Amino acid sequence: MTVLLEVCVDSPQGLAAAIAGGAGRIELCSALELGGLTPVAGLMQAAAAAPIPVYAMIRPHAGPFVFDAADEEAMMADIDAVRAFGLAGVVIGANLLDGTLDVPLISRLKARAEGLGSTLHRAFDLVPDADAALEQAIELGCERVLTSGCVPKAIDGLETLGRLSRKAAGRVSIMPGSGVRPGNVGDILRVTGASEVHASCSSRVDSIDPRAVTFGFAAATTNRTDADVVRQMRAAIDALVL
Repeated sequence: MTVLLEVCVDSPQGLAAAIAGGAGRIELCSALELGGLTPVAGLMQAAAAAPIPVYAMIRPHAGPFVFDAADEEAMMADIDAVRAFGLAGVVIGANLLDGTLDVPLISRLKARAEGLGSTLHRAFDLVPDADAALEQAIELGCERVLTSGCVPKAIDGLETLGRLSRKAAGRVSIMPGSGVRPGNVGDILRVTGASEVHASCSSRVDSIDPRAVTFGFAAATTNRTDADVVRQMRAAIDALVL
């Protein structure tokens, strides 16, 4: 079995690095330091030429995944933009105040995205009952659930990830993500039997302009998608599954 590697990116440079390194699919975002927001139009246009499928994050702002009517209107327009640019799919999700999935809203977003692929994002990781949320995700018709096992990092959620994968039983794909690196992806895949995995494949880089840091326009260091790390991840996966 070949395991697909999805890489999340938030810039044209990151997009190019992920493709060069051997990613099989892109999750396209802005502001990965905030967990990923909806990508800007220019980045969606650039990604439309990618030789691999691109799924765009639909998340209008940082903070909890609790969205009101104004947020919903913005997300609907963003889904329309994804379709207009010819991307393959969307990454959606929402919670109610009690942490459960906002099934009615996700259902409306899913309907707006008819004909596009759909990933349920890590709003799933905030739910109080992962097993119940799994059944909801299946009923919603999502292709996959991106999850760390309801803890911050996937390597610490292996028990839950394994259980969800077994319960999903081919009805929906469980895609482990968060903190997945070349050094731990083997353990994650062995436990979950996942057919796809999600990672940033990034490395830490210093700001090229100290003045930008002084003015607050840039952080002193940041994470950037690294083609070499993508290659290392791909090699680690292939060493396990081939």
